[in-house]
Amino acid sequence: MRAIQVVGPSQLQVVELPDPPPVGDALVRVSRAGVCGTDVKVFKGEIAGPRPLVMGHEMVGTVVEPGSRGLLPAGTRVMIDPATTCGYCDLCRRGRGNLCRNGGLLGRDSDGVFSELVTVPEEKLHEIPDAVSESAASVLQVLGTCVHAQRFVNPFPTDTVAVVGLGVSGLLHIQLLAARGIVRLVGITRSPWKLDLATAFGAAITAAPEAAEEVLAEFSGRRGADLVVEAAGQEATLAQAISLVGPGGEVLVFGTLTGGDQGLPYYELYHKELTVFNPRAALPDDYDAGIALAAAGRLRLDDLVTHTFAVEDAEGAFEAVEESSSLKVVIDFTK
Repeated sequence: MRAIQVVGPSQLQVVELPDPPPVGDALVRVSRAGVCGTDVKVFKGEIAGPRPLVMGHEMVGTVVEPGSRGLLPAGTRVMIDPATTCGYCDLCRRGRGNLCRNGGLLGRDSDGVFSELVTVPEEKLHEIPDAVSESAASVLQVLGTCVHAQRFVNPFPTDTVAVVGLGVSGLLHIQLLAARGIVRLVGITRSPWKLDLATAFGAAITAAPEAAEEVLAEFSGRRGADLVVEAAGQEATLAQAISLVGPGGEVLVFGTLTGGDQGLPYYELYHKELTVFNPRAALPDDYDAGIALAAAGRLRLDDLVTHTFAVEDAEGAFEAVEESSSLKVVIDFTK
């Protein structure tokens, strides 16, 4: 089977590997796999791990051979929950397997889904209905993490909610908030075409970062936002999120920060008595909820897929992720 491995910082290769034996797990044929920010950090060496490593944790595929428990028959279209869990630590036993003390992530800590075939414990599979297109299905994993994050907050329909950073996850947060009935939505990014998408997805107003403070102040009657979702994963955008939220407000830190030296407005955290949430990975129910929303036509996931590459052009896929014209970049394993 073909697979995409990272072998060193910014070095990848397409290789032929033996087909994996199921050994009690389900065997799944991957049709499409999404490239996300974590993959880019692994590719660049910003996240350490074993090398060579088959990258990737976002996928859609079809069951080739069921697992030993026969939970899903051959031919079932599925996505994979990429969190590896032990099932016996205190966090797993408390239903917090996404924080498993002995767990990890496919494509970061062990071989992932950038391959034609993968084996996975069948309880990690989630069935995808026919109503969800192949293109939309490649976004379901990140959708699940956004659903999980939003379980931490419960904004009122009349609250002012801002989303800072309008990449794939930021635009998913806009859609999910709109689906929850939030109408005073503010989208913030530098890209004009992404601001237009945010408007199409339900944002009431949009702004570039340098104008966001004044725009939001006017929109909120100088109260500030009740909730700000930080979805860019940068120290500067988290600092801005803290500045934009009003007294007694909430900040949902969705972007993954791996460092920074600019500092944060810590006094504002105290002075405004803010609540900060920092969700991590999705739980099984989060994926099921996201799939149900997608199948019901409540979300426009197809609009988020901007680039599709063949396996042999994997380097092009990683280059595209860095381009301002891209959102979700997908590798098609059927080509």
